[in-house]
Amino acid sequence: MSGPAFFQTYMGQRFFETTMPQLVRQLGRLNDNLGRLVVVAEQLANQKGASSAETVHPTTTEDSEGP
Repeated sequence: MSGPAFFQTYMGQRFFETTMPQLVRQLGRLNDNLGRLVVVAEQLANQKGASSAETVHPTTTEDSEGP
């Protein structure tokens, strides 16, 4: 293929100088946000587990009085 390589074109320079760094920054932000989301989800799961363990469910027993 003849002509300049992609990185030598205006679009290529723009891609490598602007678009790629922005993509990398956004992927980093996404990773940070997912990490925070996991922490919150684990906290909620622990709260639900603790609250269900603390809740005492009454057991049903038949009345000793007959019919």
